[in-house]
Amino acid sequence: MIDFFINDYINHPGIILILGGIAMLFMPGNMRRLTTFALPLFALLGFLAYPDELILTVNLFDYTLDPIRIDGISWIFTLIFIIAAFITAIYSLHKSDKFEQSMIAIYAGSAIGAVLAGDLLTLFIFWEVSALSSAIIVWLGSGHDSQRAAMRYLLIHITSGLLLMLGSILHYQQTNSILFDAMSIDTLSGLLIFLAFGIKCAFPLLHNWLQDAYPEASPVGTVALSAFTTKLAVYCLARGYAGTESLIWIGALMTAFPIFYAVIENDLRKVLAYSLNNQLGFMVVGVGVGTELALNGTAAHAFAHILYKALLFMSMGAVLHRIGTCKATELGGLYKSMPWTTIFCLIGAMSISAFPLLSGFISKGIILYAVAEEGHWITWLVLLFASAGVLHHSGIKVPFFSFFAHDQGLTCKEAPLNMLLAMGITAAMCILLGIFPHIFYQWLPYSMEFHPYTFDHTITQLQLIFFSLLAFTVLYRNGWYPPEIRSTNLDFDWLYRKPLNSLITLFASMFANLLHNVTEGKQATLKMLTSFAYQAHGPKSSIARGASVGNMVVWVAVLLTACLMFYYVI
Repeated sequence: MIDFFINDYINHPGIILILGGIAMLFMPGNMRRLTTFALPLFALLGFLAYPDELILTVNLFDYTLDPIRIDGISWIFTLIFIIAAFITAIYSLHKSDKFEQSMIAIYAGSAIGAVLAGDLLTLFIFWEVSALSSAIIVWLGSGHDSQRAAMRYLLIHITSGLLLMLGSILHYQQTNSILFDAMSIDTLSGLLIFLAFGIKCAFPLLHNWLQDAYPEASPVGTVALSAFTTKLAVYCLARGYAGTESLIWIGALMTAFPIFYAVIENDLRKVLAYSLNNQLGFMVVGVGVGTELALNGTAAHAFAHILYKALLFMSMGAVLHRIGTCKATELGGLYKSMPWTTIFCLIGAMSISAFPLLSGFISKGIILYAVAEEGHWITWLVLLFASAGVLHHSGIKVPFFSFFAHDQGLTCKEAPLNMLLAMGITAAMCILLGIFPHIFYQWLPYSMEFHPYTFDHTITQLQLIFFSLLAFTVLYRNGWYPPEIRSTNLDFDWLYRKPLNSLITLFASMFANLLHNVTEGKQATLKMLTSFAYQAHGPKSSIARGASVGNMVVWVAVLLTACLMFYYVI
């Protein structure tokens, strides 16, 4: 067992990040910054030391575990998670918050450990470490609201972990195995694990933890959060539930409903959180279709999405860092003060909108083609509508209201150099993967032939983009576009923010009253017993008063007589 750990686990990229993150808590500032930057590089070197396909098996008690399993799909998810950890590390170099930097490293490491897990026990352990570390990242945000959001976030993700644990136990009872392979929602164990993944993937009606928590984290924390949790869930769905048809309509719904919330949302980081739901829907549809081409599209879109979504969150984080707000009503005209941030934000916006020559054009095209190839035409139309919608809220709204619309006369410095460097690297990767899509193809789980730059695909996408731009222009110029106002959107989270919160408060009040009554009853009983004891044995009781010698002789005689009678009778 020790030889297994030393020889095979020493290169584990997740373990490297977790142990390094713990060590960072005890390092001085400069050493910690250097470690923050170096850890993802060591993790990458350790990962590349493994072969492209590997299964490490260990017997623990009566269980057979695969703590490390590398194949096509886990390889590409691990790679992009390490890249995301590296970019986040660069983006965070201007900060001196050792707890946040440590938690981000542990969070990234646990996500990688979960991706490489080949059994449900290992998956559960890393799943819970991921939940706890990410909740702490939210907690370290901007005050009381962050702490409340972190508690709600932790409660929801603990529920996900409990469902995963219960499903895993039932799965072991049914199959006598805890290996993480293909599952079915037709069994109770498979359904419970499916729901655990669905919570983390922000399925409809289970999604509001994302919009609730992500905008409450710090600029650096939000970038980290956007990369790992939901994409880990997508990976788990692809691993366990590929080809599950219900995922097609779940994913289609995920792409469509956030559009309406994002259009009227004032907080631009919440807009990006809603668009994250939208993009997850494309990946879930790909998993539901389940063909090799669709799963390639899911993996490619997860890879591309982590990059361009991080780029958008980084640009908004830079604005928040310099201006102190991400509210559309309070921004505008920042292209003069922050030109580089503006350019990087536009590249991210164009990539998420699937402009040709950018990564989103490639990955989204693969999924759309896979859906059409299998004849899911209604879903294909929904995805097309969702593509136009994401262009409106993330492709246009975020950069437009941040950097151009209604100039507020704001002036500030450009983003710190490390932020610009992280955004520049990410933007370069978005462009590189869009111009040279064959790089994508060699990293994908299955070999394929897909030509994105066909005349039909390119023209169709350009038409969609330009007509969406025209629609936005007409709506905005005529005052028909939903105005940016200071307001709070009511989404499904209203149920646990208001009625459920009131119900919990009511039960807490009832329990407090019951406890108060029980306490008062105990105090009254104790007082009564004390009073009785005082009266019977206190200084004024009959026992405390003296007795004559004659009386005592009489009582001694009575007692002796009783003892003699008892002796002879028995």
